[in-house]
Amino acid sequence: MPEPNDRKGTPEGWRNWAGDQRCTPARRVAPGTTAELAETVAAASGQGLTVRVAGAGHSFSDIALTDGVMIGMGRMNRVLEADRPSGLVKVQAGITIRELGAELDTWGLAMENLGDIDIQTIAGAISTATHGTGARLRNISSQVAELTLVLADGSTLVCSEECEPDVFRAARVGLGSLGAIAEVTLRCVPAFTLRGVDAPAPLGDVLAGFEERALGNDHFEFFVFPHADVALTRTNNRTDESARPRHRAVAYANDVLLTNHAFGALCRAGRRFPSRIPQLNRLVTKLAGSSTRVERSASVFASPRLVRFTEMEYALPRARTPEAVAAVMELIPREGFRVPFPIEVRTVAADDAMLSTAAGRDSGFVAVHMYRGMEWEPYFRAVEAVMDRFEGRPHWGKRHFQTAATLRGRYPEWDAFQRLRARLDPHGTFTNEWTERVLGPARPFASASGPAAGAPGAPSVAR
Repeated sequence: MPEPNDRKGTPEGWRNWAGDQRCTPARRVAPGTTAELAETVAAASGQGLTVRVAGAGHSFSDIALTDGVMIGMGRMNRVLEADRPSGLVKVQAGITIRELGAELDTWGLAMENLGDIDIQTIAGAISTATHGTGARLRNISSQVAELTLVLADGSTLVCSEECEPDVFRAARVGLGSLGAIAEVTLRCVPAFTLRGVDAPAPLGDVLAGFEERALGNDHFEFFVFPHADVALTRTNNRTDESARPRHRAVAYANDVLLTNHAFGALCRAGRRFPSRIPQLNRLVTKLAGSSTRVERSASVFASPRLVRFTEMEYALPRARTPEAVAAVMELIPREGFRVPFPIEVRTVAADDAMLSTAAGRDSGFVAVHMYRGMEWEPYFRAVEAVMDRFEGRPHWGKRHFQTAATLRGRYPEWDAFQRLRARLDPHGTFTNEWTERVLGPARPFASASGPAAGAPGAPSVAR
């Protein structure tokens, strides 16, 4: 079980994908099995050290940072069991969505819905309520049938809809605060092909017909650049057509040269000459054409992301999404913000995970981005103020300025989650500055609220 700092004699620093969240853990460990993970957590807890689990580092917030023990999941990336008739696939928590997609394809299976980035670990994606788009489809955590958690004392807890259902609904979006996810069983579907169409359309028409477009397609989203009046729409629908994978050169030219390198050059130009950003944004929009792809779902869902940025995203009631987008589009020129990245708009169906951003309501998502090296905080704070007016819930893996006090009223089961958090991690092993700020201080479990972990009536565990 490699411990990088033991090799070097000094702690090894860690940073996220965007490069703007950094920490120096006291120890970094990379277990390869559930037993090794349990041993690591128990040892850290016994030494009074806090623990955070880091996946691929694609969160933009400080959710994974720690000065205690950081557990990397890169070695826990295997498929453990797969049953094609039922679609149930059990995997180690550190498998990335890209690795998972390739493995599932060999079994003739797929995930029913995914986001547009596939480098995240499955545990990181479900723990933060990461999602794709589809008004009738739920986020990735809702595709989970069973979870195996390693608790603070090194014991394991298996939860599902049948076994410890309340823990299951909390742990599906557990934010790394209930325990370390070791194994995940997913409900998969037979592999399918998508027909994806990208096309520009007048922004006013897209906002006016948002509900119709969202409900009329399996997957619908759009992007709109500030200072432009044309939306770049993307619709993906299942098809019985045979997949027609693009030639490698064509895929490289579009996904890497145009979407990443050329766009990156325009972002650098905008960073150097901010006053030109409105003109550059309109140019990008004008150059965007229509295209059609017919490929396997995993290939259509995911796109390479080589241009580094930071991001904030909010979930809000789906019906209010067009109004919120219009408000952000009006805000940017009024306040003089220079924003070279588009606003991204998606939809997700309601689910029942306690702290899911779509808990109890069909949701629209509005994401704003800023290119690396450019000032982002004033823009994000102003957008957050808009989202507050629309009952917005921040994406857990992205930047926001909310606290436990401002978030509690936005989640009907907030207090139930906190009771489970106290029961499963009574001494605050899985805490850091992010959890203290966003979830509130860890509190010892009170017997008046229920049994403590390990006590009669508590979740059953096995060592």
